[in-house]
Amino acid sequence: MSKVGVMICGHGSRSQVAVDEFAVLAQKLPALLPDDWEVDYGYLEFANPVIRDGLDRLREKGCERILAVPGMLFAAMHTKNDIPTVLNTYGKKHGVNLTYGRELGVDPRMIAAAGDRVREAVERANSELGELPLSQTCLVVIGRGASDPDANGNVAKVARMLQEGMGFGWCETGYSGVTFPLVEPCLDHVTRLGYKRVIVFPYFLFAGILIDRIYGFTDQVAAANPGIDFVKAGYLKDHPKVLETFAERVTEQIGDVVPPTCGTCKYRTQVLGFEAEVGAVQESHHHHVEGQGANAPGATVATCDLCDDFCTGECRLDMGHHHHDHEHGEGHHHHDHDHSHSHDHEHPEYPHAKHPHGPESARKVKG
Repeated sequence: MSKVGVMICGHGSRSQVAVDEFAVLAQKLPALLPDDWEVDYGYLEFANPVIRDGLDRLREKGCERILAVPGMLFAAMHTKNDIPTVLNTYGKKHGVNLTYGRELGVDPRMIAAAGDRVREAVERANSELGELPLSQTCLVVIGRGASDPDANGNVAKVARMLQEGMGFGWCETGYSGVTFPLVEPCLDHVTRLGYKRVIVFPYFLFAGILIDRIYGFTDQVAAANPGIDFVKAGYLKDHPKVLETFAERVTEQIGDVVPPTCGTCKYRTQVLGFEAEVGAVQESHHHHVEGQGANAPGATVATCDLCDDFCTGECRLDMGHHHHDHEHGEGHHHHDHDHSHSHDHEHPEYPHAKHPHGPESARKVKG
């Protein structure tokens, strides 16, 4: 049989903590896979090694078959467009048998991992602030946010499963960028609901500027509403159930029936509000930021003219690329990028870019 290699494809970040946490996950995954499989990893942008470097190392170790998986929670542009473009280009160039698996997605193990993080926050709050029934507590789940309703909808499904599974009195879903409602308007809305305790849970794998943003806005809203307990839950990180789900996304590629990817993908089927994108060209636009790291100009809050304590996302408003939302730690300012190079395709405009609770709401931060 051909020697098998496993390639974990991460997004990449200018946050060194996020890069380190992703590397830890990649180091722990081999224990859940066959002993003779080789495992490597790489990033789409803003960090080294890039994906093709990891693929090179697997080939150098004699891997003739490579099972690639996106190191991401849900399938949006990066998972559906950018990573497949890199993999397809590499596979054709080197003649490698390279397959691509599913994102982590809505999975019982992922819900269990999220439940543990929320439960930890609840127990801490009960210990430090006093007991309060979950039926009198509001849960706020914050997802990444994308120009893809498939990914955004999955965040809402996770939130509902957490609320219903644990018995929270109310639940709201918000997003750190691109779509609506963003963190600040979401939390502002929650303050009007009458709940005395709010658990804010970032449904994220790793640290980075977006986690800083979520916690930063939580602190701001909490300061303005001293009668409400705002409790910050931890993100998923390398929870054992996350590792188990990653392992299955790899091994299921060699099963008799390989699970289909992206069942409600806007590129494959008509999704309400996004009908014009069926059959759109799917190509990567990340080659110009491969390998740029934490020392790139404007990469940190300290070098940003628009941010004080954390990245608010205000920079993207004047850059004309609302739906990409490249920010400090997860890919930062648009004016750090050279968008003068020519594209042979245009990314469709996100239809809700000017929603008052979406990207435009960031303008109020400095107002």
